Amino acid sequence: MATIRNLKIKTSTCKRIIKEFHSYEKEVEREAAKTADMKEKELTLMTLNNRMMIPDCRKRLEASLADLKGTLAELEESNQKEGPEIEDARSTIAEVDNFFQTTEG
Repeated sequence: MATIRNLKIKTSTCKRIIKEFHSYEKEVEREAAKTADMKEKELTLMTLNNRMMIPDCRKRLEASLADLKGTLAELEESNQKEGPEIEDARSTIAEVDNFFQTTEG
């Protein structure tokens, strides 16, 4: 059964994963800048690791978003449609949906 507490947890999870995603992207950019003069096959292990983590992070964010949407829908069906947690969840869903639209490709 969906509760406000579960909604807050799922909202926080989405926010944490999107921050983690951005962190991996920034690290890849930093490492790529450091190794710009190196050949592609000579990339550092850290850069390769971060590049591998981005798809994993995206999958976890997709799953977390689906979970958050499901919990919000359950709460709305039980007539809990107002409150700061509900608005935070809606805002987070919009943010993550926008993130996916801008990073597709």
